[in-house]
Amino acid sequence: MLRTAVALADTGGIESLTMRKLGVELGVEAMSLYRHVANKVDLLDGMIDSVFAEIDLPCGKAGWRTAMRRRAISARAAMSRHPWATGLMESRTTPGPATLHHHDAVIGTLREAGFSIELTAHALSVLDSYIYGFSLQEASPPFGTVEEAAKAAQTIRAQFGAGQYPHLTEMTVEHILRPGYDHGNEFVFGLDLILDGLERARRTGL
Repeated sequence: MLRTAVALADTGGIESLTMRKLGVELGVEAMSLYRHVANKVDLLDGMIDSVFAEIDLPCGKAGWRTAMRRRAISARAAMSRHPWATGLMESRTTPGPATLHHHDAVIGTLREAGFSIELTAHALSVLDSYIYGFSLQEASPPFGTVEEAAKAAQTIRAQFGAGQYPHLTEMTVEHILRPGYDHGNEFVFGLDLILDGLERARRTGL
């Protein structure tokens, strides 16, 4: 049932998911679903837990930085597969076992690497804010391809005089519209900056 509910949300968005539609997809009456979940909130909790189960659990054997990097990249990939889940991942008041196990493993990896309780909290906050924020941006891009970006840039530039926004023009022409540009590559660059900062904080005992 959860797998089907996730697939429906992936296709039509979370707003389109109803118990009736889920029942039709499963070939059962909607009321029979309440034998398995108490209500739609309970269903959402289970769906979010299944998304957390897709994220690679950090393992400190390779070092905390490698573990956090792998976890962040895996989390972003999971949210890319299920964009409806991004805004719901940290909003559940009754998180499931996969969710709890995930957070416990992240905290444990940092603590075993010598992070203080305070620095662990800081690390979780900055990492998760970055991962979720980047994923939200990716879920609603202003354009999907380089060709669409170029067309949008031309439309915007046509509305203003030459040289009116030189820095924005430079960024667009010299970076975003260059062959091979992929906004997704910005994720790893920013992630490594954060991990560098956390490593400095860990060494200084903050």
